[in-house]
Amino acid sequence: MKHNEHVSQINTGDAHSAEVERALDLNTKSLNEECGIFGVWGRDDAAQITYYGLHALQHRGQEGAGIVSNDAGHLWQERGLGLLSDVFRDTAHIEALQGTAAIGHVRYATAGSHGVENIQPLMANFHDMQIALAHNGNLTNALSLRRELEQQGAIFQSSSDSEILLHLIRRSKADSFTDKIKEALGKIRGGFAYLLLTPTAMYAVLDPHAFRPFVIGQMPDGNYIVTSETAALSVVGAKFVRDVQPGELITIDDEGITIDTYTNKTTLNIDAMEYIYFARPDSNIYGVNVHQARKRMGLALAKEQPVPDADVVVGVPNSSLSAAIGYAEGAGIPNEMGLVKNQYIARTFIEPTQDKRERAVRMKLSVVDDVVRGKNIVLIDDSIVRGTTSMYIVRMLKEAGAKSVHVRIASPAFKFPSFYGIDMQTTKELLGANHSIESMTRMIEADSLAFLSVNALIKAIDLPYHGEGSGLTTAYFDGQYPSPIYDYAQSLQSFVDKGEVTFAPEPTTTYHPRQVASLHNQEFLPDGTIHANPQCAKTNIS
Repeated sequence: MKHNEHVSQINTGDAHSAEVERALDLNTKSLNEECGIFGVWGRDDAAQITYYGLHALQHRGQEGAGIVSNDAGHLWQERGLGLLSDVFRDTAHIEALQGTAAIGHVRYATAGSHGVENIQPLMANFHDMQIALAHNGNLTNALSLRRELEQQGAIFQSSSDSEILLHLIRRSKADSFTDKIKEALGKIRGGFAYLLLTPTAMYAVLDPHAFRPFVIGQMPDGNYIVTSETAALSVVGAKFVRDVQPGELITIDDEGITIDTYTNKTTLNIDAMEYIYFARPDSNIYGVNVHQARKRMGLALAKEQPVPDADVVVGVPNSSLSAAIGYAEGAGIPNEMGLVKNQYIARTFIEPTQDKRERAVRMKLSVVDDVVRGKNIVLIDDSIVRGTTSMYIVRMLKEAGAKSVHVRIASPAFKFPSFYGIDMQTTKELLGANHSIESMTRMIEADSLAFLSVNALIKAIDLPYHGEGSGLTTAYFDGQYPSPIYDYAQSLQSFVDKGEVTFAPEPTTTYHPRQVASLHNQEFLPDGTIHANPQCAKTNIS
């Protein structure tokens, strides 16, 4: 994948567009990323708890990992390239992170930005305080903000868009630190779940659309945790308390937890890809269990796209196994383990380069010959992005003696890029954007190929949402982006001109948690907010 492909349609005669393209060439290779973050406050073993929590989030990124701890008001940082277990292979690195609070990050990034300077949490040392930051998402106006900040004299230490928030906070003239954060957040756009750690508090922030999952948990002794997925709560023995809501700014310190907002212009647009692929099956997002949602996707796929005379269903491990169960149940045919995954190989979708993705497939998967030999196979996968993995899997099944291989995808075809935090930046790399079903079928060497419809996907996820839209972001499939994409807008202008892509304006009204039925069992205060612990929670609604 070339780093500047997603601006290939920009009018280079325009000076600003040319500047954007140059900035992309230098700085955006790490922009589109899917990461995992974890933070805890008030525990003597904060760094160890954070390590265990990040281990549960390792599927969200394998390029780098880091932890910052707060030891009596002084922040200490350990970070490095590779898996979490590689970074902290030497136990001395964890032991050095003393203190009663910590935040951590596991990172995936696109090709070209593999330096340790981009590994988070990022940390800034000022003369009067320290700040550490961990970010999951992507800012859609990062190029413009970075250019403006550099013109004002800011010096960036990384090529990550995550660093921008630190500069904005520091340059704010607001009186309190909380107000500085709010002012900074008012300037950024896109998808973001942030954890900030200072000597006196931990802050959690979610973007006004809630693109990324973000949850609060509580340990048996009352300590609060904020993390990307509920699965991480289970690993450390914490109970789920609530989902962070769009537009919220949450402060956790020695006095308890404060639920605040930095904007009342919010909506709900959870990224459907979290349910389709990224989140663990044992995680819940806004009350919807990921495994159950994927199983329903498989059931719907069996109804929409049956395979006559099929003998057996085979799911691509691991994220497609739930959908395969649903398809087999819906089709009334056996679900077999025809593919075995080497659990020590990273997920190929998030391998940083195409070359590595191709080489990894045969290392990652092996075929159970006796299951597939002589059979008409329904191969279930969660998605097709570039098609390389699908082609190799089909080839492997046929080499093992499969009579036919019919590929069924438990999501719609990817036609448009993501700008909110997933590595799908350009239509040129999306198979579904450039080829017909017939062409894709030939390219992946399958006997047939079919996808789930957008409407069926939405119904399968079954988000109990009552409001405008579906509460989900499905722009990659239907071109209906829930917000402007700012610096990237010209890259999709040709699709806008053809009526294939639309951009909703930023929200002008307020999303309310009561619009999600699954949140009804969480305690509401009269002002409409949901509080984690009414006994110790403070309210400061702006």
